[in-house]
Amino acid sequence: MFTYEEIMSLNELEMNVYQYVLKNKEKAGYMKIRELAEEAHVSTTTVLRFCKKMGCSGYSEFKVQLKLYLGSQIEPETDVDISNLTDYLKRFKTEEYMKTIDQAVALLKQSAIIIFIGVGTSGMLAKYGSRYFSNVGWLSLCIDDPFTPVFGEHGEETAVVALSVSGETEQVLNMANGLKLKGYRLVSITNTPNCTLARMSDCNISYYMPVRKTARYFNITLQAPVVTILEILGNKLYCVAPQRQDMTAEAEKLYGEGKEQ
Repeated sequence: MFTYEEIMSLNELEMNVYQYVLKNKEKAGYMKIRELAEEAHVSTTTVLRFCKKMGCSGYSEFKVQLKLYLGSQIEPETDVDISNLTDYLKRFKTEEYMKTIDQAVALLKQSAIIIFIGVGTSGMLAKYGSRYFSNVGWLSLCIDDPFTPVFGEHGEETAVVALSVSGETEQVLNMANGLKLKGYRLVSITNTPNCTLARMSDCNISYYMPVRKTARYFNITLQAPVVTILEILGNKLYCVAPQRQDMTAEAEKLYGEGKEQ
């Protein structure tokens, strides 16, 4: 129902409406505009602007379109709701989204070294991204300790991939700022583009998942889109990896020796 271009046009307040509707699709279709505004902590004017950016003439048409969309959806045969992930994968295939992916690839392929940064869950995904990029022939490393010193001035030889759900994590922002001051290119992967990390980046890739937190405020927002982004970037970089030919030849040699034995 929501296209990538429409989501990208939303400001921070309108994004609150989007996030609320995503998490309360059934309920939102029957709410009055004032009720939705109160629940999303915005004004009714913001809700109307959101509706118009979604291609609707007003709130009434938006509710009709939302009900039609919900009526056209086939309920999954599992207790796990994968509709948000399905919606994301549909957006991923759009031309506009792929342009952003290609922009990130263009920045990364100019670098001899790629540094992944993140903390917490994003730190674990940063490690995965570093290993995946290494697998495709790119010199990559991960920094998940915000106090790790980074010496040397490599400038444009180095790129940074920063991961953060909120894009407001202080430790990640400090690391990203310090590395950017060294002249490193910065690509960020965040949940929305309306965050500090996205705004300070040379290229940002956002995935727009409903934010979920446990009772103890641990973030459990779906991270499958991040893995998808990392693997797509890695596969695209594989085609231009500087070590690809040498690695392929070495692998073929080892494989051939194994067969002979």
